[in-house]
Amino acid sequence: MEIYVNANTNRDGNGTKERPYKYINSAAKVAVPGDEVIVFPGTYRENVNPINAGTVDHPIVYRSAEQLQAIITGSEDVKEWEHYQDSVWVARINNSLFGNYNPYTTYVGGDWYLGKVNKHTGAVYMNNIQFYETSSLKECLQGEVYGRSWDKKNSIYKWFTVQNDNDETIIYANFQEHNPNEEDVSVNVRREVFWPQKTGIDYITVKGFSLNKAATTWAPPASYQDGMIGPHWAKGWIIEECEISHSRCAGISLGMYRDSQNDQYFTHKHVKSPTQMERETVSRAQYNGWTKEKIGSHIIRHCNIHHCEQDGIVGRQGAVFSVIEDNHIHRINNMQELAGAEIAGIKLHAAIDVIIRRNRFDHSTMGLWCDWEAQGTRITQNIFDHNYAPDGTEPRLKGAMASQDIWVEVSHGPTLIDNNLLLSKSSLMMPTQGLALVHNLILGSFTLVGIGTDYPGTLPSVPQKSIVNSDNDKSRRSHPRFTPYHIPHRTEVAGFETILHGDNRFFNNIFSQQWASKIDTPEDNEKVGTSVFDDFPTYDEWFAPFKPLEGKLAQEDDMVNLEQYHFGKLPIWASGNIYLNGAESWKKEQYKLVNNNVDVRFKLIDDSKQLKIETNFFDLFGKFKDKVITTNTLGKAFEPEQPFEMPNGDDIIFNEDFFGNHRGVSTVPGPFESKESLQSVIWCE
Repeated sequence: MEIYVNANTNRDGNGTKERPYKYINSAAKVAVPGDEVIVFPGTYRENVNPINAGTVDHPIVYRSAEQLQAIITGSEDVKEWEHYQDSVWVARINNSLFGNYNPYTTYVGGDWYLGKVNKHTGAVYMNNIQFYETSSLKECLQGEVYGRSWDKKNSIYKWFTVQNDNDETIIYANFQEHNPNEEDVSVNVRREVFWPQKTGIDYITVKGFSLNKAATTWAPPASYQDGMIGPHWAKGWIIEECEISHSRCAGISLGMYRDSQNDQYFTHKHVKSPTQMERETVSRAQYNGWTKEKIGSHIIRHCNIHHCEQDGIVGRQGAVFSVIEDNHIHRINNMQELAGAEIAGIKLHAAIDVIIRRNRFDHSTMGLWCDWEAQGTRITQNIFDHNYAPDGTEPRLKGAMASQDIWVEVSHGPTLIDNNLLLSKSSLMMPTQGLALVHNLILGSFTLVGIGTDYPGTLPSVPQKSIVNSDNDKSRRSHPRFTPYHIPHRTEVAGFETILHGDNRFFNNIFSQQWASKIDTPEDNEKVGTSVFDDFPTYDEWFAPFKPLEGKLAQEDDMVNLEQYHFGKLPIWASGNIYLNGAESWKKEQYKLVNNNVDVRFKLIDDSKQLKIETNFFDLFGKFKDKVITTNTLGKAFEPEQPFEMPNGDDIIFNEDFFGNHRGVSTVPGPFESKESLQSVIWCE
């Protein structure tokens, strides 16, 4: 059945085309499996709360009748501003507007929020520019540039809030030369805009909407994770062809239900380490429906996700078995008002069998962060660019994360990164193991190689040498973080183990040193290439202590004799890589091409509508080629003993390039199968 909604109708109807509902929520109360809710252009100031689930064969579909013309917003317009002083105006809002959630008395905060800066979940907007919150009226009046911002020209717009004795929220805002009563000015009010209040509302499709300006809360991984839109611990959602912007914290959440035993545990109780509460969350989730049959398998595609201040997409455990494809994720955390361990274009914990493909991540504090249990995760055919602070930006807040295209943290793999363009200054932060990098173009460095997996000492903003145990400081003893791995292609936990480092594969990549290089410490390495693994063993070197026992039964003495090797670094495999412009190879790599004696050119051309590449890379390769890489080439990730394969268990043959073009019987390294393919547009809006 078709159910119609039109915000511009004279009065609420019955959902027919002739008498449409005025609110989407009215339709959400009656829609049942197989129904399609068709929403006409207009602005819908509500939080849509679906109460019925669809089914796998008969989902409930919510569709904008005209692409992006149905706008669901968490904001309310403010039209009655009074001039206060200089360029600052004031508005008074009765608190009855907010119900039981007032964003102007609620602060961003909780576990892993490290900025130590008091910011409300509320916000002020003028013509889709989000204002910067100040801690005093004086700062608001001054209206100075915020040096940490990645958008300095708009950082002069400020706001400040207090409560008065008349149960009112008072908002002061510095509009500079603008009269707010002549502009489009709003404040966010609602916590979410499309969010079921109950868990288990499965098989919902949301298509073609513009969703914006929600007063979302901080979304830590072991606690309730709300977003502007999301399934709230369910299965089978599709979010497609939507524009999602200006969430105070997360845009889309695929994450955690409210766990009453572990909600903001460290913030309120303190007595267990943050890592332990994360482990408990993984284990307890299995008793709260975390199975392949009940959770995940979502699709997020063809969305424009931008100007969210924590994450474009966040999710702990709820994103399993999902596909995230063909999205543009950009301008995330550009205001630099929030800082903590959960900020990225996409931040996922337990991205089990998640496929992340054909997306563009750009101009964000971090592109993609896969934290814990990136088992069966495949990151393929994506573009990562400009994920670093613009020149002249002041040092970020204490507690803020470093910038890079991808961070894979304390996972046992297998994690597959293939046919991507990693174009930022830091390409991959890798305090982890069980990675395979195949056919990528890598212009940035690898960081946190061999470190960053103990607690304390996991944050790249804190030098490792200042937090690990020393002979003179027995109180700073390091605690290795042991993390789970799973039964292949399932959520059930198979075991826990510390990160040994290594167990990584590098085949048929192109490395080019795009920026000046140095290696001071592993956390701020700027040297491009695999040479950071020079002290890691080959497979034969690693296996040598175990080889004498091949074909024999191990004895008790062997446990003691082999203990040091059981906790040693795991091996590295590398072959068929090309190193240009000073990029350096792993010293044990046998088959490679190193060319440092020519002029290497690379330019990313961005005209705001499309991306192209200008380079002479192919002129430098000569006849250098390698074999086609397969699942069999890559072997199995050490701890879960799982191959680098598709979620259904099928083998992968890497015979398609960034565009999906077919590779021949031998192949050129990098993401493009030929020089001619580089003439194509690599991204367009």
